[in-house]
Amino acid sequence: MIRLFVMDVDGTLTDGGVSFDSAGVESKRYHIQDGMGIKLLQAAGVRVAFLSGRHSDSTSARARDLGIDLCVQGVYDKLPVLRRWAEEMGISQDEVAYMGDDLPDLECLEWCGYGVVPCDGRPEALRLADYVTPSRAGAGAVRDACERILLRNRREGEGHKA
Repeated sequence: MIRLFVMDVDGTLTDGGVSFDSAGVESKRYHIQDGMGIKLLQAAGVRVAFLSGRHSDSTSARARDLGIDLCVQGVYDKLPVLRRWAEEMGISQDEVAYMGDDLPDLECLEWCGYGVVPCDGRPEALRLADYVTPSRAGAGAVRDACERILLRNRREGEGHKA
């Protein structure tokens, strides 16, 4: 059973694009269906976390909006954070799903029990995926991942393997 779903943000929860206005204020676009998928996971008892290589006020705001209390940003070496969260929660790596799309995500994708990559992720990440989403990053990929995790958990709860 997956008990923790951790995801990168840029290129996973977003399409990877970053906009700046004339004052230098950053903005990102989030897909509402991805948010619904996160809420469905949370309702099913799966903890959700953001682990991003860049710091962004937009990411912090989205985490607050979705009720995500595990949100670490500005970390290139992500695996130690992921391992610490699993240890603090008392869960094994097999109970951790990780979603990422690029080089900083490779160690996490290898380590976790269930690695997810958007279909437009980098080839290096796609090779490590247990599941490749049919939707692109920022356009429903996280919702695809959430629904797959829910299905997997339901099947494992019934004694089947997803």
